[in-house]
Amino acid sequence: MDNKRTTTMYPSSAKELGELGQRLKDARLRRRFSMETVCARADISRPTLYKVESGEPSVAIGIYVQVLRVLGLTGDLALVAKEDALGRRLQDESLPLRKRAPKRNVTNGNNNG
Repeated sequence: MDNKRTTTMYPSSAKELGELGQRLKDARLRRRFSMETVCARADISRPTLYKVESGEPSVAIGIYVQVLRVLGLTGDLALVAKEDALGRRLQDESLPLRKRAPKRNVTNGNNNG
């Protein structure tokens, strides 16, 4: 029995993931870290790092986070989905309009009630 998982993605998403993998590889090479160094520090296998750097969608996001940590790039995670303009707009549209009590007519006179 074959235990390989396949992940179906939109082509644009697959392209983005591949570009992320390439950026991680470039960051590793700029730091002059070998694959073995990153694997040891991230506690992952070499084939897993290869999959990360290739943008494989089957790799768990936690592995990507571990690699980012080793490369000193975890601050970049704070930028993911930080500005959600569409979500905020949808949220604002679904907020109920506040209903106010009708204004009372105030007449001149002794209205103590």
